[in-house]
Amino acid sequence: MDHNNAENKKVFAVLAEFENPGKLMKAAKLVSRAGYAKFDAHSPFPIHGMDDAMGLKESKLGWIVLSHALVGFSGGLALQVWASTYAYPINIGGRPFMNLPAFVPVTFELTILLSAFAAVFGMLFLNNLPKHHNSIFNSDNFNRVTDDKFFICVETDDPLYNEEETEKFFQDCGCVSYEKVYE
Repeated sequence: MDHNNAENKKVFAVLAEFENPGKLMKAAKLVSRAGYAKFDAHSPFPIHGMDDAMGLKESKLGWIVLSHALVGFSGGLALQVWASTYAYPINIGGRPFMNLPAFVPVTFELTILLSAFAAVFGMLFLNNLPKHHNSIFNSDNFNRVTDDKFFICVETDDPLYNEEETEKFFQDCGCVSYEKVYE
């Protein structure tokens, strides 16, 4: 990045590089224990246990999907029961007006449909998507995260962020390199 251009821009985050997944995991635990709230760990592959190391809470997405599934199930069933017993009761061959086995396909399909919509739109909402650009991609070093590099990024709007203290903290964690990422 051009340093003259960097002086005119605001610092978005600090990016620390680590040698391997073990050191990244250890650093994530230390960052979480130190109290940083706005940080993320990046690696070229999923690392088992990273969510716990970062202190992430359980996702709310499962509850969102379950609630929409229940709405789809009860709404589909209620609509069919209402239509067949109160709005349009039709006596066909002496069969009962409320024939539950006949209601299974519509009830099932509405349950699945609302669950799928809840999963997709809930995920987008919880991840603040769509986000067309993240300033972390302004770092040339970060391009290697999809190949063989491991990073932790702490945003500057984190309440604990202090330029000198955060840099020293990452050096104590064993980072290979440290850089500021500009917006």
